[in-house]
Amino acid sequence: MGTGYVGLTTGACLASLGHHVVCADADPHKVDRLRRGEVDILEPRLPELVRDGQASGHLEFTQDTKASVAGAEVVFFCLPTPMGVGGAADLAAVEAVSDEIRTALPHGCVVVNKSTVPVGTAERVAALLGRPDITVVSNPEFLREGHAVHDFLHPDRIVIGAAEQEAARRVAGLYAPLDAPVVLTDTASAEIAKYAANFFLAMKLSFVNNLATLCEHFTADVDDVVAALGHDPRIGPAFLKPGPGWGGSCLPKDTHALLTVCEESGVEFPLLRATIDTNVEHQSRLVERVVAECSPGAGAPHDARPGTLPGAQPGARPGALSDGSGGPAHGSLHGVTLALLGLTFKAGTSDLRDSPALAIARRLRERGAELRAYDPALSKTRPDLSDLLTIVDTPEKAVEGARACVVLTEWPQFRDLDWEAVAGLLTAPVVYDFRNLLDPDRLARAGLSWQGIGRSLAMVS
Repeated sequence: MGTGYVGLTTGACLASLGHHVVCADADPHKVDRLRRGEVDILEPRLPELVRDGQASGHLEFTQDTKASVAGAEVVFFCLPTPMGVGGAADLAAVEAVSDEIRTALPHGCVVVNKSTVPVGTAERVAALLGRPDITVVSNPEFLREGHAVHDFLHPDRIVIGAAEQEAARRVAGLYAPLDAPVVLTDTASAEIAKYAANFFLAMKLSFVNNLATLCEHFTADVDDVVAALGHDPRIGPAFLKPGPGWGGSCLPKDTHALLTVCEESGVEFPLLRATIDTNVEHQSRLVERVVAECSPGAGAPHDARPGTLPGAQPGARPGALSDGSGGPAHGSLHGVTLALLGLTFKAGTSDLRDSPALAIARRLRERGAELRAYDPALSKTRPDLSDLLTIVDTPEKAVEGARACVVLTEWPQFRDLDWEAVAGLLTAPVVYDFRNLLDPDRLARAGLSWQGIGRSLAMVS
């Protein structure tokens, strides 16, 4: 049920393992395109798996939801569960499909929640189905966008939560060719495990971004600090790279959903709230740096050490600005054009959902900046963001006449740009590298001032 990122990847990969899979989706245009082998999701190997699955007869697509479950032994719910009012997960799609197919489900089949859902959803779906002969199992996905096919076919673990051992065994059997560790548990534990994983990853990202601020204050190098941390096997290097904040289709909605669950159940979890708040504050801080250095009349930022911004008061929090009254400054970017490189929430995907790049862009726009953006995944599709910025089809068009360039997504091709040409197109030779992606020495040779996160020019020159 559903042919979004999770549904299409799950269906295509299960078909590649030799299972017969029918993917149902309510969007007739999407179904028609998929039948023609046209995959809109930017994901390595996925288009090939879709075409191969259809050619072998193992993979079908249909808009007829009820007909799709005829003869099914296992039915996967791969449905959207976006952030709803107050941060809770919106289960409208799960509830609607449960109601639609409950009488059409074959006797004794297993329904699997693959979507990320709040604790208790398996029991809720079972109640909605009202079929004692059907078991509802929780089998959360742990797929990374840009690596989804690889992650499905080479999982580090498979989590299956079920009240009945036979149902758990049947679902585990689908993954048998992958020879991966299987965690068998109850449905509530499986549901919590998914939220816990995403919360922990978000926490590591908030931690490293806060750590970068500390490094800026003391002229330390966050890359060296992280290298020291990453060699500790209890910590590891993954998700310890500073950036413009975390976002995407999972972390924001899942952390807010977990926070809502905690609040509704009366469980105090201050670390979760702090993780979310730290991310918001970090993005505000990055924007304030750009505002302080690029607002009309501001001095050149060439000698400004990150964390010591123009207008900062003695004893102020690193990266904070003051208007003299102890509160934050409210500079303006009216009349200032900025070039943004990267809009997707990470490289290797065309996904804009809760992108931190867009969050930064909105804050810059609110301060009056005119924004031109280039993203290699969007230069042809051109999503409608006209109320926020102008998307152009080359990096050069983005930077021409701009006051500064801001790197927001870690596309590797940005490293290989003709930075001498970029320097000649900008009205001021400044690049804010909010991914620490670029080579500062390379930019210096091009005559550009490089501004990273948690690293000063003195450390990298």
